[in-house]
Amino acid sequence: MLVVLGIPLLHMELIVGQYTRKGPVHALSIVCPLLKGVGIASVAISFALCIYYNVVITWALYYLFNSFQNPLPWENCNNTWNTPNCTNQATNNSGSVTASQEFFRRKMLEQTSGVEETGGMRWELFLILVLAWILIYICIFKGVKSTGKVVYFTALFPYVMLIALLINNVQLPGALDGIKFFIVPKWNMLQSVEVWVNAAVQIFNSIGIGFGSLIAMSSYNSFNNNILKDTLTISIVNSLTSILAGFVIFSALGYMSYLQGIPVSDLAVDGVGLVYVVYPQAFATMPASQLWAVMFFFMLLFLGLDTQFVMVEVLVTSLLDEFYQTLIAIFKRKELLILSVCAVTFLLGVPCVLQVGIYVFQLMDHYTAIVSIVFLAFFEVVAICWSYGVTRLSHNLEEMTGKRANIFFRVCWLIIAPVLIAVIMVFSVIKFTPARYESYVFPPWAQGVGWVIAMFSIIWIPLGVLHTLWKLPGSFIQKLKLSITPYALIELSKSPYYERGGTYRDPGIPVITSTIDLPEKSPAETYF
Repeated sequence: MLVVLGIPLLHMELIVGQYTRKGPVHALSIVCPLLKGVGIASVAISFALCIYYNVVITWALYYLFNSFQNPLPWENCNNTWNTPNCTNQATNNSGSVTASQEFFRRKMLEQTSGVEETGGMRWELFLILVLAWILIYICIFKGVKSTGKVVYFTALFPYVMLIALLINNVQLPGALDGIKFFIVPKWNMLQSVEVWVNAAVQIFNSIGIGFGSLIAMSSYNSFNNNILKDTLTISIVNSLTSILAGFVIFSALGYMSYLQGIPVSDLAVDGVGLVYVVYPQAFATMPASQLWAVMFFFMLLFLGLDTQFVMVEVLVTSLLDEFYQTLIAIFKRKELLILSVCAVTFLLGVPCVLQVGIYVFQLMDHYTAIVSIVFLAFFEVVAICWSYGVTRLSHNLEEMTGKRANIFFRVCWLIIAPVLIAVIMVFSVIKFTPARYESYVFPPWAQGVGWVIAMFSIIWIPLGVLHTLWKLPGSFIQKLKLSITPYALIELSKSPYYERGGTYRDPGIPVITSTIDLPEKSPAETYF
């Protein structure tokens, strides 16, 4: 899945972003005006992620602050929030609940019985959410260049933590059983369509395909940057990181399996339960438990910050690409625009720190990061690989780097990736599983709200089609021809936003093959 889908689509998005020098909205309107809504949809997904994803950072900070206690508050059942069913270790008794589960549900979240019951505000989490957004703003308010400097630390520090955790975990009894469970494949699972759909979604989420982040960030590259090198570096580092994290997680699960006499398969859960329930439970039994807990949640904090940096930057870049003149008149400084974006997304994310917040989070995550992204990826491939064309894309790459895309990428772009995504999209609809949280299944009205969340991004695709056909001149047939002509909608801006520098392209060129060498924007011309 990574080789025939992830790497080719990553390469494709980096080429489009670096060549057009634009964020996802303008980049897609350049390559295929008819499907310009795909770019808007990717920004809408990033906006939705900004709203609810920061609660993951909030939880990490909450656990981090509590990790300095001795003993750890989720280590035993001798706390005011614990129930008679609480046990210090997981058992085969379905009625028992571990101390770490009760800390997560009853202490931190104080979660209600379902989405029907709203509950009150979790003021501790509210204040930590404020702190999380302050951290985000401090790290990115100077723009993409300062963000890059911050990421040098936030991206590298987790590797130090992962290696330290792995060295500790492999010395624990039972760790080898957990590692075997991780690396030994279960071939019968390959017959499940759900496995392939989840694998594709995991690739999209892990690499960042379809979220607009790759196009936005690559638009800041120098025009002659080696895109293939970036593609392979990102792919390899991402894969090795996932494998390293897998060894860390499953070595700890093997240790828990050894202590509790429960198969690893019964402990291996997905979602937030793995990070905030199972793994903290493992720390509680390790020597120097506070140290490992602090290191782990520091790592989670930095991983969350990296993701949130990119999502906010997608929003800011897209806003400035589209509304530069208006925004510069209103905010005067880019720092104030970023502050406004952070403030709006913070306010919209407040429901996630209510007692019902875990259900809001799960509902948004299911319909945004799973349902919407598959549809978006399909139409993005259609817009770039079929409408714009593999030949044009390959010529663009040659203009920037001097080398055309090899036969592997061209075949994947033209045939394999579109067909594979189409098949996954069809089967994801046929085998659609409604959102659920653990054993709780959301009621029909909540599922309806989830589809509204999904449509918040998907709806921009047909709206973009209608707007393009309405805006273009001529008869309906002429409109259709123009709608698949690159640059048909682009007009010269009186004062375009270019923090990224690069070349100014002539919007009158029907095919993006400009050979005019234009200068980069000088620092004096940069308004922010």
